[in-house]
Amino acid sequence: MRHRKHTFKIGRTASHRRCLIANMLKSLIEHGRIETTERKASELRRHADRMVTLAKKNTLAARRQAIAALMITYNTLTPKQARAQKAGKEDHRNGDRKVIGTLFGELAARFATRNGGYTRIIKKEFRVGDNAPSCFIEYLPQ
Repeated sequence: MRHRKHTFKIGRTASHRRCLIANMLKSLIEHGRIETTERKASELRRHADRMVTLAKKNTLAARRQAIAALMITYNTLTPKQARAQKAGKEDHRNGDRKVIGTLFGELAARFATRNGGYTRIIKKEFRVGDNAPSCFIEYLPQ
């Protein structure tokens, strides 16, 4: 029996779904609001709320779990890039590091007193082309 087994398949393989969710999460954290279909948004909401809960814990284990869920890659800097970074001349970090900084810095502080429900879904018109129900998903402003 498959009671209470949550599935989100939508015609994709497991690795494709995992990459899809990770990329959507990175975009949501970076921009605060993204436009997608209602089915993807309802699944993304589960993962986005889980990321904020991890960020509120602010432990090394929570940070590593978030990095794993977001599929973050850390590119090592060359010595020349590291010196420029330290001097504050250039920023050679990839966008993924900034996403982790935003998650554990800004979003954790914003929702420090809130116990859940960090995102909202705003329904929009149907998408032109395939008539899929589209919507916005965003973090609450509080």
